[in-house]
Amino acid sequence: MAGNTFGHSFRITTWGESHGKALGVVVDGTPAGLTLDEADIQKELDRRRPGQSSAATARKEKDSVEILSGVFEGITTGTPISLIVYNKDANSSSYDKLRDKPRPGHADFPYMEKYGHRDHRGGGRSSGRETIGRVAAGAIAKKLLEAYGIEVVAHVIELGGIRAENIDPDIKTAIEKNPVRCADRTAAVKMLEMIEKMRKCGESTGGIVEILTTGAPAGMGEPVFNKIDADIAAAMMSIGAVKGIEFGAGFKAARMRGSEMNDAFEVENETIKPLTNNAGGVLGGLTTGMPIICRCAVKPTPSISLPQRTADMVTKKEEIIEIKGRHDPTIPPRMVPVAEAMMAIVLADHMIQSGRINPDRILPEK
Repeated sequence: MAGNTFGHSFRITTWGESHGKALGVVVDGTPAGLTLDEADIQKELDRRRPGQSSAATARKEKDSVEILSGVFEGITTGTPISLIVYNKDANSSSYDKLRDKPRPGHADFPYMEKYGHRDHRGGGRSSGRETIGRVAAGAIAKKLLEAYGIEVVAHVIELGGIRAENIDPDIKTAIEKNPVRCADRTAAVKMLEMIEKMRKCGESTGGIVEILTTGAPAGMGEPVFNKIDADIAAAMMSIGAVKGIEFGAGFKAARMRGSEMNDAFEVENETIKPLTNNAGGVLGGLTTGMPIICRCAVKPTPSISLPQRTADMVTKKEEIIEIKGRHDPTIPPRMVPVAEAMMAIVLADHMIQSGRINPDRILPEK
């Protein structure tokens, strides 16, 4: 299976299956000299960990990370960093009856068509649990970016049709105060009520996650086919549940006039900067120095307990299945750290490509 590696100068390769022995990631391209320990990575893994609230699956996993290589005496050596997380609470019994019956909304059918053999337990490689490797790698990218004043924060702005309107300016703090990771407290309460309704009737719901990046310098990106927004789009669309992405004004741009859409420029302290940010921080595939803003449409969790039509891939007969097991009633709250990780990975990659970060070692501050 190809397609498990993402990035150029800062490159990650994730591995492992949902119900296998372990999952992990190999991160190649981290410069030497970055202070890093397992606590830095564990902090982010704890944010995506299952079993934390009624908004997530009941599967209980500590997701404890172990650094196998690339770090010595708490400092990166410039060699590949290998990280591993062991599965502890996998229960595969619910999937045995579905071995030959593709679940609607899942990758079961195309995986079988492509490979002819697959790990049917919990979706195997196509499971959302694959994102453990992304979040672990993203923790390294985040720490690298922090040294250059770049911060990435994601939050849920819509869930089940409920929209966040009064967003707390301190998004980073606000989202950790409720299990749906919404920075609007009133909307968060309504979202939780919606999730509980979905759970009781065996349904699921989707939503929208917004990713905000501040501190990114102007001029990052590699036109024409390696535009930074194109790489961000590829990163976000590689997350299993994402079905759409927009930047800045996004799809509203199709209904705007040029005079409304264009971001005029001003001079502030002898620095040229856009007055507005309808472009979402990117023009011509290059950063403008304004916050990079994008939003991802996230589909409802495909694993629902309602009866659904499918067909047996061996007998070729239609059947009705009911999916058992432990599943998230909605994906956006747990996708927040995953989206942050993928954004950080893209930005770290471009910072190195553009020469803003020495690819060999983190230079000491003067």
